[in-house]
Amino acid sequence: MPDIKSLVDLRVYTIRPRRMADFIDVWDRLGMPVQMRYFDPPIGMFTGAVGTLNQLVHLWGFDDMGDFERRHAARDKDAGWPAYLEASVDLVVAQETRLIRRVDLPSLGGGLVG
Repeated sequence: MPDIKSLVDLRVYTIRPRRMADFIDVWDRLGMPVQMRYFDPPIGMFTGAVGTLNQLVHLWGFDDMGDFERRHAARDKDAGWPAYLEASVDLVVAQETRLIRRVDLPSLGGGLVG
């Protein structure tokens, strides 16, 4: 398995219809630069092709819950973060956050974790 941290923040944003390009632009210009000051690069960012549309999914890895909380608290205090929140407020319809734990399967070269 690829080297993925133990705790993953799986975040799903539902974006207003026909506004995905606007949201991605706001995120890339205002949100991502702030986030990258405190977080490791994302595991991935995705949009749906089939099924529920108008959603952006991103995954971020953390060592543990303490790491997650420290990094988010630091990011939330950054002077640039409110600009992203203000610019995106009318673009986001809903947000879902799941914290999921990595499972290392013996068949993939790891011991069972969980």
